[in-house]
Amino acid sequence: MTDNSLSRSPRTPLTLLGAGAMGTALGRAWLAAGHPLTVWNRTPGRTGTLASEGAAVAGSAAEAVAASRLVVVCLLDDASVGEALAAAELTGRDLVNLTTGTPGEARERAAWAKTRGARFLDGGIMAVPPMIGAPGAYVLYSGDRGLFEEHEDVLAAPAGTEYVGADPGLAALHDVALLSGMYGMFAGITHAFALVRGEDVAPKEFAALLVPWLTAMAGMAHGAAERLASGDLTTGVVSHLAMQVAGSGTLLRTAEEQGVSTELLTPFLDLMRRRLADGHGDEDTTGLVGLLHARP
Repeated sequence: MTDNSLSRSPRTPLTLLGAGAMGTALGRAWLAAGHPLTVWNRTPGRTGTLASEGAAVAGSAAEAVAASRLVVVCLLDDASVGEALAAAELTGRDLVNLTTGTPGEARERAAWAKTRGARFLDGGIMAVPPMIGAPGAYVLYSGDRGLFEEHEDVLAAPAGTEYVGADPGLAALHDVALLSGMYGMFAGITHAFALVRGEDVAPKEFAALLVPWLTAMAGMAHGAAERLASGDLTTGVVSHLAMQVAGSGTLLRTAEEQGVSTELLTPFLDLMRRRLADGHGDEDTTGLVGLLHARP
């Protein structure tokens, strides 16, 4: 008789540096998946949750790094990563950096890791801690493809994985670009709620109208992507810039009537007017990309 538990491959052990809210969520997911975990945090008390669920707690970052070939870092910022790993022996280690940073910081950290003898993968977590371990959470990765492919199963335990390229800065770039799109949406939501505030409009009922409208409009990103790829900014345009600018006055007048500041709205409307003034009235808003960035 064969015991299936004996035939199973042992789970890859790993080290986690950082036991804040996100680090703890990641660590719990790895422990739940059966991966032996060594954890370190600058404030030792924060490792209590992971320790209670089976993680080994290291007394120093260097000790934690020595415990596993696969080392995941989830700290406050890039400076914290450098400080934590300053005394660690990284030769032969696979370093996965899930600390939020800029593309430039990721590229510099990758070069730094190479001089220390480590393979490097940068990651951008597209989730908040409660989403970790649940469908919908994913992490963007860039850098050493061999590292990613070898450890993809381990990395997929807390969240889905998406490899975006060998350039170590691409995960951070995608991360910030996606977050920037999110904050633009937040700005619109904030302005919309300000408009209806004080009126006989129930916020929950308004949200029930707002969410499907924004969801439907979000699909325009696909059309914008096609236009940017082809360079043709006019074919298939439904609401062209001239029409949108002509109608924008209603948005501003309504805000004035409602006593609402237009400071979240006017920067985008100003860009639309500039593009129109340059003779691009038959485009949609895709051409505004060129006003923000001169590079094609």
